[in-house]
Amino acid sequence: MAEGSTTRILLADDHALVRRGVRLILDGEDDLHVVAEAGDGAEAIEKAREYQPDLAILDIAMPRLTGLQAARELSRLLPDLRILILTMYDNEQYFFEALKSGASGYVLKSVADRDLLEACRAAMRDEPFIYPGAVAALIRNYLDRARQGGSMPEKAITDREEEILKLVAEGHTSQEIADLLVISSKTVERHRANLLQKLGLRDRLELTRYAIRVGLIEP
Repeated sequence: MAEGSTTRILLADDHALVRRGVRLILDGEDDLHVVAEAGDGAEAIEKAREYQPDLAILDIAMPRLTGLQAARELSRLLPDLRILILTMYDNEQYFFEALKSGASGYVLKSVADRDLLEACRAAMRDEPFIYPGAVAALIRNYLDRARQGGSMPEKAITDREEEILKLVAEGHTSQEIADLLVISSKTVERHRANLLQKLGLRDRLELTRYAIRVGLIEP
């Protein structure tokens, strides 16, 4: 990005009050400007396509698609888009998932007024932003892997299964999920059956509990 130019930002969070607060922080800077807002991950993808922002700031816990799911899709659709994850969760697993999903930074809401501006500018310089608490997690994870001679554990389910799990847990019917993901309801049912088998679960209720436990939806 040319020096002196303004970074155009897409801001996605399902709480309007949070969006308003974050927007105040960003729009108070000469080089940062929020051009679009979204209330969930799916809307974030639509707005990114429409507005072609330079940077997307995504909350993790959102309806329809989480910030991590949206980040994966946006990284595929718009490879030049920079992505930051904004979250209340100081959680190692989310942090590593954020990096794997294509995000270049992970900012805690509790210190957004301190860290967010620095994170935005680092992202636009193509530099990762790592909040202080995550540095210890990174070092610990690296040392553990080195000692064990292993690599990062693979996720138990695929990205598509995760999408379907989230939507099932949110109470959508198979046909609604099929319409949202533009696949057939038979494909949805097949994925759902695979999820139950892989995770050793029996029904929608247990799937919902699992989705809450791994942070796909809020309780």
